[in-house]
Amino acid sequence: MIPARVQLRPAAADDLDAINDIYNHYVTESHFTFDLEPVDIDVRREWFGHYATSGRYRLFVALDEDQLVGYAASSRFRPKPGYETSVETSIYLAPDAIGKGTGSRLYETLFKSLEGEDVHRAYAGIALPNPPSIELHERFGFKRAAHYTEQGRKFGRYWDVAWFEKPLGREVGA
Repeated sequence: MIPARVQLRPAAADDLDAINDIYNHYVTESHFTFDLEPVDIDVRREWFGHYATSGRYRLFVALDEDQLVGYAASSRFRPKPGYETSVETSIYLAPDAIGKGTGSRLYETLFKSLEGEDVHRAYAGIALPNPPSIELHERFGFKRAAHYTEQGRKFGRYWDVAWFEKPLGREVGA
């Protein structure tokens, strides 16, 4: 059970250093992202400009006693206009926050924020193996839609990526 002291809220510019620290941990220590070098804070600031407190593209953070311990986002899936009703979701937790329910709370908040928005599908790419991420996504109704073999290279080897999808919105014409 997630401790009651963990609070969730929309991300703010003041959160970017902590967000970047969490993400860069996965850049240097895991195959879960295919960035090969830590992300510079200036790049993170530009990235932050893609999110808002309404609409399709949202970014939420989890704080445990004022320490940022994770974040979840819905981002543009692809740049072409026909994809506007699709979002790609991502979630990253500080290593010591894993397995405590923080990821579930973040996704609950993210998906609740998308209710009523013109979003039809959510997608998530998961570099394999990553059983905890697969379990989280399946718990939230994602189904495996594709499995790409050796899609990314990191740490001197190739990694498979599974793509998951989740229906969110109304059908066209409904």
